[in-house]
Amino acid sequence: MPEPAGGQVAPPSDHALAARVATEAGELLLALRARLEAAGTWPEDVGDAGDRQAHHLIVDHLRRERPEDAILSEEGRDDLARLDASRVWIVDPLDGTREYSEPGRADWAVHVALAVDGRPAAGAVALPARGMTLCTDPPPGPARAHHGPPRLVVSRSRPPYQALRIRDAIGGELLPLGSAGAKAMAVVLGEADVYAHAGGQYEWDNCAPAAVAMAAGLHVTRLDGSPLTYNHRDPWLPDLLICRPELADPVLAALHA
Repeated sequence: MPEPAGGQVAPPSDHALAARVATEAGELLLALRARLEAAGTWPEDVGDAGDRQAHHLIVDHLRRERPEDAILSEEGRDDLARLDASRVWIVDPLDGTREYSEPGRADWAVHVALAVDGRPAAGAVALPARGMTLCTDPPPGPARAHHGPPRLVVSRSRPPYQALRIRDAIGGELLPLGSAGAKAMAVVLGEADVYAHAGGQYEWDNCAPAAVAMAAGLHVTRLDGSPLTYNHRDPWLPDLLICRPELADPVLAALHA
């Protein structure tokens, strides 16, 4: 069993549950898209339907299999009783609703994570359109080496100025990509080297990606170098950094120059 993602211990069954539920939600989302494509129609609310159906599948599983745990889902009502819970599942049923809503797009994800005492302890990120789920146990293997300029994954529309500062400081290049989970897993898979986000996120946007990236041995912090913590009253978590360990010092230096 790997080192706990955020310094907290979760039994193997929690890791397995996260992976299984994220995978099943991804399969549901793929089936929904396939039905709509086969019907020859593509409603504007396909993303909303995916969010809703994946949310119910995930929450139903978690409530049945971990009835004592709290749940924070992007698509659910926030029960602040979670603030008194040690174990909280943090879920984004469909990360990248816009990308999912565009036929043929693959850069969207499903996030299922468990935070224990505010730190990521287990998690899984499914990339359904790519047929894979990355999880904390077994953790992803070491990313393959990249010998060119460091690659920074950024939003397709507006790269944050922090990413531009990093690019200029380390001689990198920008790689536009979709959802937060897709960007983070690109670093885990060795398809990118740095994911620096400053445009604002919520806990469900990055808890599972952070857990998986930590399990993979990557550097994972806020942009100021402080640890990511979860299960706050206000789930707004505006920034994060996921990168190869050897790039952490130059990236943080660029951010604070």
